[in-house]
Amino acid sequence: MRMATTLSVLVLGAGGIGHAVVTGLDTGISRVDPFKDMKNRPQAGNGMNVLVVGTDGRDRITEEQRKEYRLGGEPCHCTDTVMLVHISEDRDRASVVSLPRDSYAEMPEHVDATTGTVHQAHPVKLNAAYAEGGPGLTVRTVESMTGVKIDHYLEVDFTSFMKTVDAVGGVQICTARPMKDAYTGLDLAAGPHELSGGQALQYVRARHVDGASDIGRMQRQQRFLAALIDRVTTGGVLLNPVRFRQVATTMLTSVRADRGFGTEQILALAKGMRGFTPASSEFVSVPIGEMSFPVKGIGQTVKWDAPKAQKLFQALRDDQPLTPHKVAPNGGPKAAATSAPKPAVVDVAPKRVRVQVYNGTRTDGLGRKVDDALRATGFDTTRAPRTGDGAERARTLVEYDPGWDRSAKSLAAALPGAELRAVKGLGGTLRVTAGLDYKGVTPVRAEEASQGPFQAVTGDEVVCP
Repeated sequence: MRMATTLSVLVLGAGGIGHAVVTGLDTGISRVDPFKDMKNRPQAGNGMNVLVVGTDGRDRITEEQRKEYRLGGEPCHCTDTVMLVHISEDRDRASVVSLPRDSYAEMPEHVDATTGTVHQAHPVKLNAAYAEGGPGLTVRTVESMTGVKIDHYLEVDFTSFMKTVDAVGGVQICTARPMKDAYTGLDLAAGPHELSGGQALQYVRARHVDGASDIGRMQRQQRFLAALIDRVTTGGVLLNPVRFRQVATTMLTSVRADRGFGTEQILALAKGMRGFTPASSEFVSVPIGEMSFPVKGIGQTVKWDAPKAQKLFQALRDDQPLTPHKVAPNGGPKAAATSAPKPAVVDVAPKRVRVQVYNGTRTDGLGRKVDDALRATGFDTTRAPRTGDGAERARTLVEYDPGWDRSAKSLAAALPGAELRAVKGLGGTLRVTAGLDYKGVTPVRAEEASQGPFQAVTGDEVVCP
């Protein structure tokens, strides 16, 4: 959330509004000093690294909000979300790395912020660092785990999260399947949704809508952040100085940050950040080696894949992109500026859908044409199209075993207008019989589509088509 705030301020500053609007916005930020007395820190690399944490913050919500958005329970004084944000040296890219809150961590020696007790270094879950030592210990622990030097610290709670979303007019989220979570009250049908602040909070907190638990939740947080950047950069907030100041004031007065991040730093960064869009951002979760790693006295933790995680954080230190670098037609660094249509979002990735193609017409070569087009979109075709039986078909047909209905929906999304027909006993290979209405294949992608060595996605790939 705070990263999106920063980016909106940067873009506006780069647009020429400058000090007239930006000056004074940082006066309402609550300040913390997470770097006090820190020693033996990692060596600084290129670019800027920001540790963004989401805290519980239940003590600041109203009773009405507590009931409506299922925010019951006592405040835990812990971090609900931890993200490491890297802004490249050329201000052309923002890389967001999600760190699971239950990550196995070695907490450095410290003084407990609550009890005053001196603790020796010991194993914990990552979110316990904030509970024991606040922002300072959280920064020390993350630096120790990643080897990445943190330049700035930003903190958001439930209340500031909801206020910020409402201030920008809500965000649009697209879901490929229904999402329902009794714990948070989330209840979304498949399709696009405009979420208010409270609804967005339910969306990013949900852990029981699928079997992915915290990993699925982090992916939803990443999709939400991309959608927020999209709304801020395309929704007119940056073009209206009055509205911008209202939105920015709401955002900036409801967060905590280190003392070194203020107006001058924002304007200095703004000089290099023109045309920032969701395509300029990339998202990834730290590679996981073991989802349920038992630790005596702590319980089940998330253990990172050390070699892969090391490569990921080395890329941040070296200021390298985490997704394949895109090149625009004019030779510029951002291919996201191309006019290629966005793929439709589906539940099952095309590569997991096996397809046998039939030519249901008398047009020679149509079966091969459809097979090639589906395969180019990512579907696992047999590469051996056949001739259909019976009379010539007017409408393209997708046949599937009822047990593969989710795969069938992904395939039907790639063939708009096709008839869907369940066939018991068909098995895992779906059948497409091309009809006279065939006009081509529509690109599709799964919600969790990823790319590159770190399985990262760019923001434009996860926002609504």
